[in-house]
Amino acid sequence: MNKKFIDTFTVINDKGLHTRPCTELVKCATAFRSQVTLHYAGISVNAKSLLGILMLAAARGAQVTVEAEGEDAEDAVRSILELASNQFDIKY
Repeated sequence: MNKKFIDTFTVINDKGLHTRPCTELVKCATAFRSQVTLHYAGISVNAKSLLGILMLAAARGAQVTVEAEGEDAEDAVRSILELASNQFDIKY
């Protein structure tokens, strides 16, 4: 049975979602079987696509919605929210 889970995170990285945090986000999302989508500013992209996430051009303070559908949807969303709260493991 497919489950759907949705939550939102705030981009707290000084430079927003640029290449390095996007790469970490893609690594996280691809660890799950669920389909994971990010929504921001009227744009929806596959969270497993680096170019897709970069297209969001989400700056610091952006509210990004994470939606996952599949057997491990809740785990996928929770992992992405945790990654975002840790600034995508990026230290400047």
